[in-house]
Amino acid sequence: MGQKRTTPERITSLQPNEIFVFGSNLRGMHGGGAAYIAYRKFGAIMGQGVGLQGQSYGIPTMQGGVETIRPYVDEFIAFAKEHPELTFLVTRIGCGIAGFTDAEISPLFEKAHDVENIVLPPNW
Repeated sequence: MGQKRTTPERITSLQPNEIFVFGSNLRGMHGGGAAYIAYRKFGAIMGQGVGLQGQSYGIPTMQGGVETIRPYVDEFIAFAKEHPELTFLVTRIGCGIAGFTDAEISPLFEKAHDVENIVLPPNW
């Protein structure tokens, strides 16, 4: 079995079937970090903090502790399973402006390891 693909450190372009998964805030103010890239390059909608928007998918990370992020990650994983025609490139959500560590966020994505069309950052 080959090594599973991982998300690159910087995503600058997407194939037509690829979705940029980024950390957002509930208000959808995409002013910095990966959210700003999603807004400028991949169709994120100002004012929409959650879900599919253009070629991007927002997961809120700014509303509290790690456990407040889990329901949104679970919702994302379910969405990805429902859309096998798309490939979801997950950025290191919550590990920039939101201030969480990889060790805090990566366990939320444990169920994503078995989903073929979800690509995670290295070591997640």
